[in-house]
Amino acid sequence: MSQSMAWLILVAAGALDVGWAISMKYAEGYTRVGWSIASLVLLAAFVVLLGRALKVLEVGVAYSVWTGIGAAGTFVMGVVLFGETLSAMKLAGIALVLTGIVALKLA
Repeated sequence: MSQSMAWLILVAAGALDVGWAISMKYAEGYTRVGWSIASLVLLAAFVVLLGRALKVLEVGVAYSVWTGIGAAGTFVMGVVLFGETLSAMKLAGIALVLTGIVALKLA
């Protein structure tokens, strides 16, 4: 697998991580069966994709980027879907996370 493909797979794993976090919220402590199943499927899917990306990418960089995508994406979706609070400090924090992701990708 090429580096480019590994990065695409890593981004897909990050997006699935966001879906997993959101589905866990909707699962309400794993009391809603449909959302609970969706959560477990998304969990398995992102673990598989992350593992595939790690065949090519450095673990420290890949894990940091994947975590950053998940954190930033989940933050945005929390604001959009659940009306979670948005402040200048939170936006600055997410900007720092995204800056770190770009720096790791360019390193």
